[in-house]
Amino acid sequence: MMHEALGASPQVLGRLHTDGPELVLADLLHTAARHLDHLHDQFTGAAQYAASTLTRAAAGKTSANSLGVLQNSGTQIGILATRRADAVDRFKETIGAYRQVTASEDATSRRAHRLQAVPASAPTITPPARVARGR
Repeated sequence: MMHEALGASPQVLGRLHTDGPELVLADLLHTAARHLDHLHDQFTGAAQYAASTLTRAAAGKTSANSLGVLQNSGTQIGILATRRADAVDRFKETIGAYRQVTASEDATSRRAHRLQAVPASAPTITPPARVARGR
């Protein structure tokens, strides 16, 4: 998701910034990506376990036991799916914040670059003087 959204891995983003809010957000993205990967691994592991159990039961190689293993697996898969969806939402929000901060940083640096490019002999514009109104 991160590569698709930003064109870089979390580790690469961390190396692009030396300090400031960009570095903080790059670190948050790295943490969020690791958390999402961990939840995804847990979710797929639980789903694969349940699928394997169902496949063995359907083939008659084992019985669907009365202890509720599949029911418990279903509950665990549901919880993990919800946690994973929440982690995806938080990750997308962090990507949005990173884009916003880096976009404003780019705009600020472009303005500073344009100001440096203005020759010193350029006329300055003086704002009109404020006139005090009598009461």
